Amino acid sequence: MKLIPALLPSLIEAIADIIEKNSEEVTALDQAIGDGDHVINLQRGIHALMAQREDLSQLDWVSVFQKIGMTLMSTVGGASGSLYGTLFITLSKAAREQTLNLQGFADIFTKGVAAVKHRGKADAGEKTLLDVLIPVADYLRTAAADSVALPEVLDNIAQVAQTGMESTRDMMATKGRASFLQERTLGHIDAGAKTSQLMICAIVGVLSEQLGTITK
Repeated sequence: MKLIPALLPSLIEAIADIIEKNSEEVTALDQAIGDGDHVINLQRGIHALMAQREDLSQLDWVSVFQKIGMTLMSTVGGASGSLYGTLFITLSKAAREQTLNLQGFADIFTKGVAAVKHRGKADAGEKTLLDVLIPVADYLRTAAADSVALPEVLDNIAQVAQTGMESTRDMMATKGRASFLQERTLGHIDAGAKTSQLMICAIVGVLSEQLGTITK
């Protein structure tokens, strides 16, 4: 199934809803080893996208990714704004002349995650959102190469994101404010990894529902 821009309002609404429902939990995670403002910063960007969601649904995917990236860069601020802005702006560049089927999305998402790694000077195993994004990118490439059916891909992406998020609990932070706490970060899930997992699962939920509607 090719991704349809018309789904964007539903996708953005689902993300806004899941972050709101989990805001207290994520804030507590962030207060334990961070600044405590991760959710507030992220919601600024989400609220800006909520205001644009109908307009975004009228654009092609290259323009959609570019607009989302610029919006997040200018409204979220801090590390999250820079990283998510970089992700989507890179998706926009990579999406040119690319069909957004599973193989195409796997390719552009991998490039987007590579750009986030470069921007954040981080990699998997350092207790960041990359501990979710990198495994998801790796799985997408494998699934596309193996021609895995989309319903199975969506189910597995949610599990991969969950596993990646949970893995940060036993890591020692080496990036950002949390890195100053060293061993004290052990035993805590990274807030950025948690919100990444939540947003990916929200997207998976909408796409799975849409796929079910199409195949009925």
